[in-house]
Amino acid sequence: MKRMSVGLGLAAIGLMGWSFRVGTVQAAQDEAAKPEFYTTKVQPIFQANCYRCHGGMNHRGGLNIQTRAGMLKGGHDGSVLIPGDPANSLLVRLIRHEGPPKDPMPMPPKQPKLSDADIATVEQWVKAGAIMPENPPQ
Repeated sequence: MKRMSVGLGLAAIGLMGWSFRVGTVQAAQDEAAKPEFYTTKVQPIFQANCYRCHGGMNHRGGLNIQTRAGMLKGGHDGSVLIPGDPANSLLVRLIRHEGPPKDPMPMPPKQPKLSDADIATVEQWVKAGAIMPENPPQ
């Protein structure tokens, strides 16, 4: 009987830990679905690593990543963004430096891959729907 009580106690602790993780993951996804997540976390990554070729007056490959519409439209290789689907978004595959040989070159070109933390931030944003403010600050 004592073993059963210990087992049930451990199971309860495990379930509480699991539900805490699920709640934490859900809270992170909720945060990523807000326009502020883009302006405070994602846009600085893009500004530091992508805008010199795909922002402002520069639209190398026909791609402008300063607006959601620009990413959905894409460039010469089509849309780079599939909101809610980071695994199939070309943007994510390129910054991860992976993908089939038919994909364009890894991004940023001739630069080290983005940090794992930056890639995870972009993936989280895409998974949450790639929400951006209507007119993000430049």
